[in-house]
Amino acid sequence: MITQTEVDGVPTLYVPSSGTVSAGLLFRVGYADETLAGAGVTHIIEHLALHRHGVTDYHHNATTDAIFTHFRVRGSAEHVVAYLTGVCAGLTELPLDRLEMEKGILRTEATNRGLPVLPLWRYGAVGYGLASYPQWGVNRLGPDEVYRWARTWFTRHNAVLWVRGPSLPNGLRLSLPSGTRRPLPAVSSALPVTPAYFVGEESSIVLDAVVRHSPPAAVFASVLDRELYRSLRQEGGYSYTAAASYDPRGDQFATVTAVADALPAQRQAALGGLLDTLQAMRAGHINDADVAAVRGAALDGLSEPGVEAERLASCAADLLTGVTYQSVEDLKTDLAAVTTADVHAAAVEAWGSLLVQVPRGTRGDWTGFAAAPTHSTHAVAGTHHRARGAERTTLIVGDDGVTLLTGDGPVTVRYEQCAAELRWPDGGRRIIGVDGMTVPVEPTVWRIGLETVASIDSRVPPAAVIPMPARDPARLPRPAAFGTATPRQKVLLVVLGVIATSLATCNGVATVAFGTDPTTMTEDWVLVGVVWGAVAAAVAAIWVIARRIRQRR
Repeated sequence: MITQTEVDGVPTLYVPSSGTVSAGLLFRVGYADETLAGAGVTHIIEHLALHRHGVTDYHHNATTDAIFTHFRVRGSAEHVVAYLTGVCAGLTELPLDRLEMEKGILRTEATNRGLPVLPLWRYGAVGYGLASYPQWGVNRLGPDEVYRWARTWFTRHNAVLWVRGPSLPNGLRLSLPSGTRRPLPAVSSALPVTPAYFVGEESSIVLDAVVRHSPPAAVFASVLDRELYRSLRQEGGYSYTAAASYDPRGDQFATVTAVADALPAQRQAALGGLLDTLQAMRAGHINDADVAAVRGAALDGLSEPGVEAERLASCAADLLTGVTYQSVEDLKTDLAAVTTADVHAAAVEAWGSLLVQVPRGTRGDWTGFAAAPTHSTHAVAGTHHRARGAERTTLIVGDDGVTLLTGDGPVTVRYEQCAAELRWPDGGRRIIGVDGMTVPVEPTVWRIGLETVASIDSRVPPAAVIPMPARDPARLPRPAAFGTATPRQKVLLVVLGVIATSLATCNGVATVAFGTDPTTMTEDWVLVGVVWGAVAAAVAAIWVIARRIRQRR
């Protein structure tokens, strides 16, 4: 049975158990509370708070996710007290002299961490969408900003402690500053319509859906997991990995994620098989035996000895986010009541919010889903700058934003909606909007001077600026050497080239012959002149076509 008490003003959940003590100090702060320009501040505070622990004789770790930062420890009562006391001391007196060193450690850690793609497409470059971006904010963080963030978020009123052990450890103190319980981050959307799809750079098929957090939704995800394994691996043979998972988001909603891999020749079939499985469940074709099996396995798990102790961390998270506590018996009652009709309703709900990553080399328009936006609905008014070389694009720099005009449409970021501006010492810029749209501004690509770059810099909100390290000059973005010709232009270039070369060769021989022959008639020289005119016309046509290829936009 979970007991709620308090330690130094921090709500505390305790479950008695024999043996080693386990504990966790959970704060309601994560990367979804940050901005893109400040991304990484919570993570770096986590690192700084643990610095003084170094190598210990007990197990401890810490994690930062979308809405929580969690410090965990397992060991003797004395070790747990020492760890939690040290964490609180580290949070209130951050070793800011190590800030630059910890920045380097985070950059190294980032090189080995993959980033999910779907959050960006669903949420944009804010809140939960920041999971898709590097922690660029680490580059600009100074001691004052880190200190203010710690004082705002890492407080006793924004924390919950959980403990499992023979008793609450004697001498446990949580010396944290006062503060307020922080609300959950707002949920943004970069998708005007769902279901939607986008073509990703990865080879896997990935989709997710947002559903209300409930026992039927959790059972739906598990049944989907069984169906995908059966249809895509066992029966279709398309995938080695075909699975689904269920992850509460913390705000009464949860994300159902499904993934399937496949060889290039089978990706289209695997995508079709995955969507067919979902569509069948949406239509009500759900096996009662699968629902019973999933429900039974979950009930068995809730009947395991020590299940209350295993739920401590999730109960602490619920307490921090205002979710009403449910006992194990309540959970078992709700789970036992889940029917196949309930699972069908969850499948219908999931279908309505689907976002699908179609793997590269695979079409997604046949799904009937809306294409996720890759362009803006408008362009700003301003000065047009053509690309150097042959890029089919134009950069527009205006008073209220910037637009990249491509052959497929505009990509616009307004300064008031700027999530971040990456600034390199060489003058290169990348401007990212809160909707995830990105406009690169590179003097090596566009016909712009540093005064144009300076005018953009002056309009970007200072809080959105991220200084970037110097780039290797040899690796700066460069315009294409030549544009992409249409099939018709390619044929014309070949035909005109052959004609001009043939006529020039024959006419050159005739010119030499006529010039040494005193019997040459005037009419012969007229013909030579006409042919040379035709050669000149062919060359002029080649020049015009080439110029259009290089400058078309």
